[in-house]
Amino acid sequence: MIKVLIVEDDPMVAQINKKYSESIENFTVIKICKDGKEAFSYIKENNVDLVILDIYMPKLNGVDLLKKMRKNQILTDVIAVTAAQNVEKVDQVFKYGVVDYLIKPFEYKRFKEALDKFMLKYKLLHEKTIVEQKDLDKITNIKNKNSKTQLKKGLNIRTLNRIRSCIECYKQTSFTNDDIAEKLKLSRITIRRYMEYMVSIQELKSEIEYGPIGRPKNIYVKGE
Repeated sequence: MIKVLIVEDDPMVAQINKKYSESIENFTVIKICKDGKEAFSYIKENNVDLVILDIYMPKLNGVDLLKKMRKNQILTDVIAVTAAQNVEKVDQVFKYGVVDYLIKPFEYKRFKEALDKFMLKYKLLHEKTIVEQKDLDKITNIKNKNSKTQLKKGLNIRTLNRIRSCIECYKQTSFTNDDIAEKLKLSRITIRRYMEYMVSIQELKSEIEYGPIGRPKNIYVKGE
């Protein structure tokens, strides 16, 4: 379970961010802090995987909190969530190593994309002992998954990304067409079309499993 700390001085926004975070599988909010000073005290004493951080706050603002974290070798990943659109401020925040930067007001879809991006990085860097170039390309989005030119006729990018997100968060390394169809409440025929496409672009691998009775079935494995 990914432990999330929300740092936000607006109670309503903090609760929205909490609701959004916990609606995504494998994320749990362990604490909400109203300013950077409170957040720094908490981070020093507790294990936190991800900080969702507002920039403009009393006592210790988001940028100063980031500086203090890095100065004290606290390398926890951070997603900045703020109304700040100043180019200099955005550049400064990225230089302190934030995973993503969301400008208020934002939609749930964009928030989920930020957490999905973090989860991809987290899994790649925590589940492997050796990282290959193709792994780093996934983290840095070198390969643009949203490119419509990659899609076969009749496939929809939103459906494809829903399936990708489901697979990325799926606990087992192998799964069937039926497993994903049940999770997403979509037809098996629809899921099969998309998963065969993902096999064709090497995002998944497909193996055939022969049971003692009945027809053989395809088992899908996450691409390396």
